[in-house]
Amino acid sequence: MSTQAEVALEKMVFRKTNGQKGRHLAVTPRNSTMRHLSYGRIILDASQRSVSFSNGEQETGLICLSGKATVKAEGQEVELGRFDAVYVPRDSSIEVATSNTVDIAEFSADVEGKYPWKVVRYAEVSNDAGLKFVTGSAGSKRDLSMLIAKNVEAGRLVAGFTYSDPGNWTSWPPHEHATMLEEMYVYFDMPEPAYGIQLVYNDTQYPELVTVVRDGDAVLMPSGYHPNVSVPGHRIAFLWAMAAHREVEDRQFGVVNVQPGFQQGGSGLEVGRK
Repeated sequence: MSTQAEVALEKMVFRKTNGQKGRHLAVTPRNSTMRHLSYGRIILDASQRSVSFSNGEQETGLICLSGKATVKAEGQEVELGRFDAVYVPRDSSIEVATSNTVDIAEFSADVEGKYPWKVVRYAEVSNDAGLKFVTGSAGSKRDLSMLIAKNVEAGRLVAGFTYSDPGNWTSWPPHEHATMLEEMYVYFDMPEPAYGIQLVYNDTQYPELVTVVRDGDAVLMPSGYHPNVSVPGHRIAFLWAMAAHREVEDRQFGVVNVQPGFQQGGSGLEVGRK
């Protein structure tokens, strides 16, 4: 492997980010290719029931992946269950606590503006055809849920998750949006032996990054096309989070450039823009 490829791998691929208890920031602009986007995990159980932190200049999105937690910030308090989310504005003191166990994904991005606290219930997302929908066709069918998107007023953050059908491609047709948004995928709910293959590339003939991904891994997309595929018999599942380069102005879901030669039928993400 070339030195350039090794550097790219070190700053774009982060393994087993769900391996530590408490609050652990795995990805920040300081250790990665991201300009704005940070990601961490908050995993609490009987050994540690709560964490407290301040988000400073970062707007924060918390997504509950399993268990239940109480989140306090901005004089508000809310209980989150599986796939519920909360948007917390910058300059907030945040406390997360559980009486049992909880696994929460934390995404954040630097912003100048302060936008309102917002609780997102997955039950409501599930009943909104503009936030939860099936897209793709044979070989690329997947289920997409938008948690922090057009339903939340924010500066840079957009986040949700995708499940594929077993053996299927997602983020297909290959597309990119680097002039507006940087992105990362965090793979979850993929118990052994499930795995997928993730590509990130600007060279359409010989992709620069092709890597196996398993539960807890994160792959960053500062630029380039970024399709992935699951192995037969297993689905690929991943959180996706994006940060707009221009605050508010570039915070648009589904505005993408499809790789030439694959444009037929559009990107499949159009419903999420409306």
